[in-house]
Amino acid sequence: MIRFAAFLRAINVGGRVVKMDVLRKQFEALGFRDVSTFIASGNVIFETRDENPDALEVRIEERLHKALGFRVATFLRPAPEVTNLAGECTRYIPEIEAGSVLYVIFARRAPLPDEKRGLLAHNNEIDQLTVHGRDILWLCRRYLGESTLGGATLEKTCALEATLRNATTVRKIAAKYF
Repeated sequence: MIRFAAFLRAINVGGRVVKMDVLRKQFEALGFRDVSTFIASGNVIFETRDENPDALEVRIEERLHKALGFRVATFLRPAPEVTNLAGECTRYIPEIEAGSVLYVIFARRAPLPDEKRGLLAHNNEIDQLTVHGRDILWLCRRYLGESTLGGATLEKTCALEATLRNATTVRKIAAKYF
């Protein structure tokens, strides 16, 4: 069995309220085992024998669209990737303790070289982006409202569909489930 974390986009934002037990039941209906949810922002942990994350993402998205009535972009990460990302996040603990916030942006694919340069061109005294494989770490050194970045800016720069989580959430998921 392979353990995955599914980071779902558009769950409990913008008026789209979804109970976590509903999500859990949808994942169980797909045949996944040991299904758990973590906080009400669309984080689902499960096990499966299926080794093809791309095919799993499609199956989950189709099931959730049918059940919920709206598209839910799904970003799967196997346990080792989540653990590795959580480890990368710990490098930023001094800045987090000083008041910065670290986000993990889960993207469908790694940015291409030109896209990566475009992303890194957004680095400034408030925002620092670091590409970590297909995911992006975003350190925001001030209040988010002072940032020049946002999910839409990042998606436009790379034409990448993505979802964002606070790094604390990612670290807690890794510690609890992996």
